[in-house]
Amino acid sequence: MAKPFTIWLVDDDPELRDMLGTYLVENGYDVRCFETAELFLARLSFQRPDLVVLDLMLPGQDGLALLRQLRSAQDDLPVVMLTAKGDPVDRIIGLEQGADDYLAKPFLPRELTARVDSVLRRHNQRPVGAPMEAEAPVVFGHCVLNLSARTLYCGERALSITSGEFSLLAAFVQNAHRPLSRQRLIEIARGPASDTDARSMDVQVSRLRKLIEPDPRRPRYIQTVWGFGYVFVPDGQPAVS
Repeated sequence: MAKPFTIWLVDDDPELRDMLGTYLVENGYDVRCFETAELFLARLSFQRPDLVVLDLMLPGQDGLALLRQLRSAQDDLPVVMLTAKGDPVDRIIGLEQGADDYLAKPFLPRELTARVDSVLRRHNQRPVGAPMEAEAPVVFGHCVLNLSARTLYCGERALSITSGEFSLLAAFVQNAHRPLSRQRLIEIARGPASDTDARSMDVQVSRLRKLIEPDPRRPRYIQTVWGFGYVFVPDGQPAVS
């Protein structure tokens, strides 16, 4: 029997923590709960989960600061962020800091398991439409993307890339020189059932540009198609309008 995925839940609400923890266990996950970022980090120093469910509002170090700390350390640990009241600003900030997905309170426990399942699939499997493992890595500028090994090098440096960023970059490189609408990008990178909106996709494109572009303010590879979406240009030349 395959070992269950390990989920760490970081939330200071004991009732919500117990309810979600119980539900995740009933759905086959190995779950450990923490009420503060500090307790989470202490455990992370010698153990590692497959995914973290992280509340935005925590006593002491909050969820955004913890997420920022993980990503600054080049840690690609998958993170599903929980935000209060569905505030779009909180959601956008969470995505900008590197969250793989988000869920606004209040929500049904089955919604959380659906998000967790989706992020774990993206993190542990080939993206939809990825080439066979025998295909050569994709080279653009000073970057090399290996879809089968899920690695990204820019120059001599291996970059930490989250599952969401990897799926989005894979969608671009597999459709080079082909303009893609925001909705089409969502379908390819997140799946047709995803409720990711256009604004969230723009945020994740911006984050990906910061990762691979020499000057994110003047993108060479992920270019904007005004009024439509984006196009990936591996040779860095202006896209044909």
